[in-house]
Amino acid sequence: MRSRVLQAAGEVFAERGFAAASLDQVAAAAGFTKGAVYSNFASKDELFLALMAEEVQRRVDGVAAALQAATDLPAALAAVNAELSRREAAWQLLFLEFWQRAVRDPEVRRRFVASRRDLRTRITATVARYLAEHPVQTGWDAESLTLVIIALANGLAVEALPDPEAVPDDLLARVLADLVAPERP
Repeated sequence: MRSRVLQAAGEVFAERGFAAASLDQVAAAAGFTKGAVYSNFASKDELFLALMAEEVQRRVDGVAAALQAATDLPAALAAVNAELSRREAAWQLLFLEFWQRAVRDPEVRRRFVASRRDLRTRITATVARYLAEHPVQTGWDAESLTLVIIALANGLAVEALPDPEAVPDDLLARVLADLVAPERP
């Protein structure tokens, strides 16, 4: 039941936007009553955060798999680029809409921040593991590098929303390659 509700929420939120979507619409799309939705999620915010947790898990798994398959830093950067540069306009719009809500509502912010910290912690662990297994002198610690990668990926995704041609597919990989290149004398 929970997975059907989450799938329906993703579809309804993508179609209508977070603010305009109702739990009645999510319930109907899932084939349940609103009471069934409330039996799994206390609020629309909680439902969205659960949906975001699934998205985070998918992305963390994708980055981990990409890094595991990479044998050197250029391959790792290309793999991370391929995973994080996927154009998912509907998800990006929902994320931005919820981000805006979180910035303005202290209770939502607390839960959103916890979710974002979890994402960064999990990706940092993956990056740290890669750097330990493939020693390279990047000049960056795993935590800072992770934050920069996430920020760049999100920023480029935002720029690509209205004008996809403005953001070349390989731009994140090129920026990251320059960022972690060994210092030159």
